[in-house]
Amino acid sequence: MKKVVKFGGSSLADAEQFKKVGDIIRADESRVYVVPSAPGRRFKGDSKVTDMLYSLYDIAAEGGDFSGILGDIRGRYDAIIEGLGIGGFTLDEEFDIIDRKMSTEPEKDYIASRGEYLNGRIMAAYLGFEFIDAAEVIFFDENGSFDPERTNKIFRQRLSDIPRAVIPGFYGSDMDGKVKTFSRGGSDITGSIVARACHADVYENWTDVSGFMVADPSIVPNPKAIDTLTYRELRELSYMGATVLHDEAIFPVRHAGIPINIRNTNAPEEKGTWIVESTAQKPKYVITGIAGKKGFCAVLTNKALMNAEIGYCRRVLQAFEENGISIEHMPSGIDTTTVVVHESEFLDKEQRVIAAIHRLANPDIIEIDSDLALIAVVGRGMRSMRGTAGRIFAALAHASVNVRMIDQGSSELNIIIGVENKDFEAAVRAIYAIFVETQL
Repeated sequence: MKKVVKFGGSSLADAEQFKKVGDIIRADESRVYVVPSAPGRRFKGDSKVTDMLYSLYDIAAEGGDFSGILGDIRGRYDAIIEGLGIGGFTLDEEFDIIDRKMSTEPEKDYIASRGEYLNGRIMAAYLGFEFIDAAEVIFFDENGSFDPERTNKIFRQRLSDIPRAVIPGFYGSDMDGKVKTFSRGGSDITGSIVARACHADVYENWTDVSGFMVADPSIVPNPKAIDTLTYRELRELSYMGATVLHDEAIFPVRHAGIPINIRNTNAPEEKGTWIVESTAQKPKYVITGIAGKKGFCAVLTNKALMNAEIGYCRRVLQAFEENGISIEHMPSGIDTTTVVVHESEFLDKEQRVIAAIHRLANPDIIEIDSDLALIAVVGRGMRSMRGTAGRIFAALAHASVNVRMIDQGSSELNIIIGVENKDFEAAVRAIYAIFVETQL
């Protein structure tokens, strides 16, 4: 058995959390490769180290004096080292390098990556594991995109004769050898990359919650936990706002069939949520989870005999492409097509998009519907249960929620529902109640 273990920022916020992590790793000999995040918040109102590093960059880029904030960051790490009692270990040289680099040629990705890098140095010293700089084994291509095949080949060779190692998350290097980061939360992706490279049996992702919940705990009090979900279900839930795991973290492990286990650092006895390629286990409820976001708008075009006009939808979408706007969903009718986009991306460009649609597709009418929230009801159990959509809409009607959009693919894995922003929370609670609390 070989496991890769990734620990989030809350799991490594201070020395006491570090000790919990050390106990977890030492309790299982198969936990051989460790991926740490940067220190998170220690208490309410505290700052994440990564946020402090971004603030340092802003000051350095303007030519200001960043010594104060650098000293505060250094203090966070020195407190962890002192609390762990790692004799003779310091980060003095590392901070000298950071000081010189940010004084001469400040780079945003470089300084942002130092949170994980420094935590990785401490973790390796604390555990007695070898340290591997992620910039030496994780690579981005000339377009700035992650290069999975080059990374996997070199990473696999590097790990072949290293039985135990710490690899910091969140970053790698570009074609010029400069540090490049993933998007925020990218340490989840690093853990997945390591798991693929070493042919891990399990990728354990340790955080401050005991896995995925059926619904957002800030909307539904004490929601039920999800025992098992598939990669496809995770992708749908993560994309629509479920934030326990970065939505791109599944890709490196999915093709290798490596399961992900979401665990709680503060409750290691709990089994958490298992994320797998496929499973014969029947879900506890008809639905697996509910997730959603506010802040969308829908652009409806109407044209007589649209269904007979070849290329009409492509031309409508071209108008959005020309203006650099990504598409979320596209439900349609016989003479209508609706394009759902993020309101924040669309508002400043709406008139240009409307003009482009008229120029390219020549519709009869264009209407814009704003103030829209999208809710994804996801579950592999829905395909074998009749009346799922009916129960959703009955629950929403009972809660006096008006449904403004419906979108369901043929896979029957998810149903997307559009409601007004003000009805978002009530809609989530109504759907949760009908499928989990009453289990009708």
